Amino acid sequence: MRVVIAEDGLIVREGVAGMLRRFGHDVLAAVGDAEALVAAVAEHRPDIVVTDVRMPPGFSDEGLQAAIALRTADPDLPVLVLSQFVAPTYAAELLDSGRSAGVGYLLKDRVGEVAEFVEALVAVAQGQTVVDPEVVRQMLGRRKDPLSTLTAREREVLALMAEGRSNTAIARRLVVTEAAVAKHIGSVLTKLALPPDADDHRRVRAVLAFLRG
Repeated sequence: MRVVIAEDGLIVREGVAGMLRRFGHDVLAAVGDAEALVAAVAEHRPDIVVTDVRMPPGFSDEGLQAAIALRTADPDLPVLVLSQFVAPTYAAELLDSGRSAGVGYLLKDRVGEVAEFVEALVAVAQGQTVVDPEVVRQMLGRRKDPLSTLTAREREVLALMAEGRSNTAIARRLVVTEAAVAKHIGSVLTKLALPPDADDHRRVRAVLAFLRG
């Protein structure tokens, strides 16, 4: 894949770039601020963007806002956002941007788990939605209606959906059949009042409902 990286920390930036190159990916640019990120994307037209949330000059959410602006301009641009802290509101804001598919929100600690990080990167580039498991775990205790109507198993399935897992992966994790997973997902979507919609991604909308609680 052709990747643009934005991270103000030199060590992290070069570490991620080196890791991706070892896995055969082409790092087109590795920059240190949001303005340079936007310029690099315009110049290189990458397959995916990896960006930190907080970058110069304000070190608030410049990277996140740049990612959202890029997605608004090109809803099909996959973006993987890295964060130092668990911030479900950031994840929800990112998921709200563009077409919603092809987005990821991971904690920086996940970068150290090389195989898992690269797997998440590829999943996002392929149009999947990936949310860090720690974000999912912390949100489990904060559920409110209509999520409170879900059964314990349905909540497990939704949590795994939020992590970007496929029906096959969910079935393997929960040791059930794919048919059972499909049934649980159908029930989740029904309880969250998410009818079929050709112009929307119901799984992503379900994950958004989960994050917002």
